Amino acid sequence: MSKFLSSILVVVFFTPAVEAQADALLVGFGETNVTPDPAKKPVWLAGFGQNRKATKVHDPLMARAVVLAHDKKKIAIVSVDVVGLFNEVAQNIRKQLPGYSYVLVSSTHNHEGPDTMGLWGPNLFASGIDLDYMKQLEAGIVAAIGKADKNKEPAGASIGTAPAPELLHDGREPYIKHDELVALRFYDARYKTTGIVVQWNCHPETLSSKNTEISSDYVGYTVAYLKNKFRCPVVYLTGTVGGLMTSLRVEVKDDAGKTLADGTFEKTERFGVLVGKLAEKAFSAAKPVKLTPLEARTKSFFMPIDNQLYVLGFNLGVLKRDGFLWKGDPLKAEPAPAKIDPKVPMCIRSEVGWVKLGDLEIAAIPGEIYPELVLSKVQDPPDKGADFPDAPIEPGIYAQMKAKHRMIVGLANDEIGYIIPKRQWDVKAPFCYGRKKAQYGEENSLGPETAPILCEMFRVLANRAP
Repeated sequence: MSKFLSSILVVVFFTPAVEAQADALLVGFGETNVTPDPAKKPVWLAGFGQNRKATKVHDPLMARAVVLAHDKKKIAIVSVDVVGLFNEVAQNIRKQLPGYSYVLVSSTHNHEGPDTMGLWGPNLFASGIDLDYMKQLEAGIVAAIGKADKNKEPAGASIGTAPAPELLHDGREPYIKHDELVALRFYDARYKTTGIVVQWNCHPETLSSKNTEISSDYVGYTVAYLKNKFRCPVVYLTGTVGGLMTSLRVEVKDDAGKTLADGTFEKTERFGVLVGKLAEKAFSAAKPVKLTPLEARTKSFFMPIDNQLYVLGFNLGVLKRDGFLWKGDPLKAEPAPAKIDPKVPMCIRSEVGWVKLGDLEIAAIPGEIYPELVLSKVQDPPDKGADFPDAPIEPGIYAQMKAKHRMIVGLANDEIGYIIPKRQWDVKAPFCYGRKKAQYGEENSLGPETAPILCEMFRVLANRAP
């Protein structure tokens, strides 16, 4: 067969999936560099302890966006290489982007980037946020979305998944892993790949707490591997990371079989490449997927703060987000005064999102949700040492999603910390599983009511009639 005839057959075969209809799906990608300069101003690295000052830049931090448009609706999804962004930041960004049906602003939860929440400054009583950098970051996010919008072209899509329990360490009992990677590949009429979206469930913290070089951790290496392999832009999304889903203590070896140590760039790069290869595996079994029509819903609500360290953070001005007075109703609250009485219950406002792209549903969850709550695997019966053993089991996130394909984006439009099943809450002795002390988690959670309220809000949102 001649090359000319072969090319015609390729175009004829694939064109119907991409642009046979006047209202074809349009998809565009864009990115911007949002790396702070530690030579100009102190940069306090987030995710571990206080007083971790950046010494230099190892690799850039990026804001990566994908925009999908169809039938006068337009949805943007952006992910940034930072530890987390509060809901107020997402709202500010949306105000600068009129004409969108929905804008999802997420972070990778990178532990080797600047403090964007105020919790990791020079000490416990000082915020690590640089307000000038936050303005730069917001502008970078808006610019990435704008580039993606300008780059929109007709596209077809395929979706694939691949499990890799060996690439995750679960840091808390009960040991439940969300080990499924989800990968979307977009292509043009000639079936050439025009963009990739990868969603994986792991803390980007491979470089550990002693690193002082700004880095995107393994995420940058995953993106670089896929960019080089497919010659296209890539958006990486973080999903279920509570529990604790981490790359630390995962055994990773180099090509010679040598085990690579946590806290090294060698392991970080190798882990990122392995995640990229996992995405390749997902593509090898991928199936065409229809991603139209586009639909998105959001629901705002309030959650009480039982964590007194967080209340202290509000009073000290370390936590820079809007505070409210808790009245016992997740749908109603009053703004809190500038100085908050520790005895007065306090709450924050957040949101959940539900996105339907044809045969794909996406849950937008504003924090680090435990796998048990996503996969409907909350411990039953509960351990006898649990603080609330009689608490009802929360409605599972994926159980509310009825489409053929599912995906979750964590740290979406907010970062509220760990979202822990209430019947697995454990801060009082006797401790679960016969342990002598409590496991890690609750100290970075709003409180035991977070999961029940959030999961119920998502259930209502996902099941709401159009």
